[in-house]
Amino acid sequence: MELSCKSEYALLALLELADRYRSGEPLQIRQIAAQQNIPDRYLEQLLAMMRRGGLVRSQRGAKGGYILAREPWKITLFDVVTCLEGLDAQAKEVDVDLQTIEGSVICEIWQESYQAANTVLQKYTLQDLCEKRDARRQLDIMYYI
Repeated sequence: MELSCKSEYALLALLELADRYRSGEPLQIRQIAAQQNIPDRYLEQLLAMMRRGGLVRSQRGAKGGYILAREPWKITLFDVVTCLEGLDAQAKEVDVDLQTIEGSVICEIWQESYQAANTVLQKYTLQDLCEKRDARRQLDIMYYI
């Protein structure tokens, strides 16, 4: 399983939104793009997909932008990946000849790895990512002292 650029950029954007969740202040596309070095137009498309998927909400107006639609601890990485890539994104990788015993064995193993990956993605939330990032930042600060 490979992390697509689309999913990586979406997770980076969602981390920015998770940081602002408690304040309730929306973030504009250009703010997120500048902070995470994501192309504006691409980010706009990703946020539109995540809005349709129920992960973010948009607010209009001068102080408008995007905010999380749910609490960061209620959005799993699995939610994000399935919103962007679809439910069977990883299953498409299986392209073996199922007419043979070898092909069916390979397919079974591939399906098992697919299920294991989904289990891990369902285990972690945006809140978990924020906490891991913050802990790593603390380690970096301690290293330079």
